[in-house]
Amino acid sequence: MSRIASSIAILAIAVAVVASAAPLTVRSDPPEPWRAKVDPWVLNAAAAGETEFLVFLADQADVSAAAALGSKREKGEYVYRTLSEHAARTQAPLRRTLDRMGVAWQPFWVANMIWVRGDAAALAALAARADVAHLYANPHVRLDAAIAEAPGAGVLRLRSARTSGRNAAQDASILSLEAIEWGVSKIGAPAVWGAGINGAGVVVGGQDTGYRWTHEALKAHYRGWDGTTAAHDYNWHDAIHEGTSDCGVDSLVPCDDSGHGTHTMGTMVGDDGGTNQVGVAPGATWIGCRNMLEGDGTPATYAECYEWFIAPARVDGSDPDPGRAPDVINNSWGCPASEGCTDPTVLLAVVENVRAAGIVTVHSAGNAGAACSSINTPAAIYDASFTVGATNSTDAIAYFSSRGPVTVDGSGRMKPDVSAPGDGVRSSYASNDTSYANMSGTSMAGPHVAGLVALLIDANPRLRGEVDVIEDLIGQSALHLTTTLVCGGDTASSVPNNVFGWGRVDAWAAYEAAIAPCAAPATVGDLAIAPLATQGVQLAWTPADGASAYHLWWDDAPYFEPGADCFAAANCRAVTVPTADAPWPTVAGLTAWVVQAAKWCAVAPASNRVAAFRYDLVAGG
Repeated sequence: MSRIASSIAILAIAVAVVASAAPLTVRSDPPEPWRAKVDPWVLNAAAAGETEFLVFLADQADVSAAAALGSKREKGEYVYRTLSEHAARTQAPLRRTLDRMGVAWQPFWVANMIWVRGDAAALAALAARADVAHLYANPHVRLDAAIAEAPGAGVLRLRSARTSGRNAAQDASILSLEAIEWGVSKIGAPAVWGAGINGAGVVVGGQDTGYRWTHEALKAHYRGWDGTTAAHDYNWHDAIHEGTSDCGVDSLVPCDDSGHGTHTMGTMVGDDGGTNQVGVAPGATWIGCRNMLEGDGTPATYAECYEWFIAPARVDGSDPDPGRAPDVINNSWGCPASEGCTDPTVLLAVVENVRAAGIVTVHSAGNAGAACSSINTPAAIYDASFTVGATNSTDAIAYFSSRGPVTVDGSGRMKPDVSAPGDGVRSSYASNDTSYANMSGTSMAGPHVAGLVALLIDANPRLRGEVDVIEDLIGQSALHLTTTLVCGGDTASSVPNNVFGWGRVDAWAAYEAAIAPCAAPATVGDLAIAPLATQGVQLAWTPADGASAYHLWWDDAPYFEPGADCFAAANCRAVTVPTADAPWPTVAGLTAWVVQAAKWCAVAPASNRVAAFRYDLVAGG
């Protein structure tokens, strides 16, 4: 090597050393703005290839005007028309784009959204659109399975009143033991039957793993069976469009590929006319939607069933008719974050719109156990869902029953709303047309409450479509239970609380409240008002005979405005205001307070909780 060459080589080495010693500056571009609109689960799944997701549009329909309508039918028709027309109009540009992309898509109107299957490029293009608010995950969610009672490893204890070898004497000896199931008796449903109320004229809906409609406890109660022929139009929908199971896909007849759904429907309406009275409302009729494939569902399949319930259609999806909607829907399923439902709001608009249509949506609290805030999955977490915990035969909370408050969405909302029998519940099962099984879970508790809704509407048809009134009536009439297992801001005497909600439902007490005459309760006396050391006042009064609740009003001249409700009448003789329910900014200018005693008066139509009461103006100061 020449000297010159050697010098050049040394220089090159020196430059390399200096360069390697200098810190490297890596240029990082900010993430594209559209990424903030996409669920992280979707981003991760799309990076690995094609995935499915829900495109939620920014322009959502407002159906709040439905609350002022006078009947459930009017509410349902208004909600269906408003949602479907709004979706058709506002989705049109996006649908054209999806067609040009060549991706698979399915529109929804129950909320203004579209299911899409696409790759990362499609995802980015859709999220960047101004008319798109969010892209939600649509994972396949495994059913929060109920617990099968088993005599041996992995074997369901199935019992049939028609077991071969049983003689007539044996059949007679077990009638009192097996005819009416313990949970049905526990909540007092047989007493309501004795008053001539069994759910007749009421339609119960269920979305679950499907239903064995030919089961002896269910067939006679299926709305699609007239005793001679079956008609599944408007009575059955299958939201499963791909996959493999015993039911196949897009089944034209009700089918259950798991057994779970058949069990839950039995607890709502089941009765074989003999020794298997497993249902709370055996006079009601049922319709159903399959939202899971062998226990796996998605937010899209849940939403599709909800949509069908607002306006049931023929089995081919044509001619939807909101006039055939059910009065109540049971939902014994959950969508956990561990399976990809990382955004708790994914089904919020859907459930709220179903409720606006005058349909009670009963939802199981979940089986996550005794930890506080274990009610953490859609749709049990929503205020619009009537969420049910599980009790055992001694009215203790079941060990598996999830607890509140709801923290996953930051609300701190108290849940469950009520509780019902869910530990060791015997009901129909899908193994064959005469099989029964014992199962445990909040999945078994929810159907007791759905059946109770049917009884109350049968008792007082004016309750139909009045979701707030029905839910408050069931809560106020429940057996109020307290617990030392406190969660959230509860104390050992709190009612409601985050373990039982308002308590274990009581069908007879709810029935009596539902038919109560519109007579005013006795008046409150001796209202005392004392200022607090800090802002606010303490109100105390003498109880009123027959009062179900009290309502507080305040006078900030020249007119009165409603204040706080106090529903646990036995526990609210004194109230401190402002309260969490009525956080007035100041009380300095108040000239008077009024306390009204109230009792349930569900005979008159009502559009909200306050209107469900008959008030007697009783005291002021």
